[in-house]
Amino acid sequence: MNGRKIKKGFAHFPGYLIVTIWVIFTFILIGRVILASFSTTRNIFSGKVFDFSGGFHVENYVKAWTTQNVSVYFMNSLIYTILSCTVLILVSAPAAYVLSRFAFKGNELIQNLFAAALGIPLIMIIMPLFSMATKAHINDSKGLIILLYICTNIPFTTFFLNTFFHNLSRTSEEAAAIDGCSPIKKFWKIMFPLAQPGIITVTIFNFITIWNEYFISLIFANSPQNRPVAVGLYSMIQSMKYTGDLGGMFAAVVIVFLPTFILYLFLSEKIIAGVTGGAIKG
Repeated sequence: MNGRKIKKGFAHFPGYLIVTIWVIFTFILIGRVILASFSTTRNIFSGKVFDFSGGFHVENYVKAWTTQNVSVYFMNSLIYTILSCTVLILVSAPAAYVLSRFAFKGNELIQNLFAAALGIPLIMIIMPLFSMATKAHINDSKGLIILLYICTNIPFTTFFLNTFFHNLSRTSEEAAAIDGCSPIKKFWKIMFPLAQPGIITVTIFNFITIWNEYFISLIFANSPQNRPVAVGLYSMIQSMKYTGDLGGMFAAVVIVFLPTFILYLFLSEKIIAGVTGGAIKG
């Protein structure tokens, strides 16, 4: 028995080694960025990011937040991600439930269209969308950006939740139907709570995607007051390179990536449960 375990351990050793190397590399990379955010430009240029004899320079964060518009970009991204993720669930969850539970003419076609939409590159539709937005005089507005984030992420969200709902047990539904529960009530009171692992998982994926999105916001958010963190960070890095404020630049980077890092750190188990739960037949 022990020999079998040792053999199994050796078989998995290359995988464990690769994962360990990757984790160490990631920690070193993130650690250097965090340390640099508390350092000075002189120390960063000379490669002495571990030298804190002059103390930790917390003022880097204060400068980045107040003088480099990080607070504006951060709040814009929060608005975009929270509103978009909420509407995505309110639209995609009922759609996925109907597609997974009810047989009707065109059901398979709709599911295939959602699957096909996942394969359409964003660059193919961005210019027609820009032309339409310009003609309608709605360019450079928060509402338009939120609408685009919702529309571009509906196929993935619906496709993901469709698979999840399809694999949930029908027992509770059937019992509710016998008690005279309407399909709408069945969804909101029974199926929606049961699908929480999948909903949390897809919301986290959407949050990370929208928070880090660059291309749409680059095209449609022209004014600084509408820019999210991705485009704002790029413009900050360009300006800080010329002003020589590398400490402030790294502080801005940490502020931007911190929400998604914390989200994944505390909800990683939920993500795994959601992905595996959708793959197991109920």
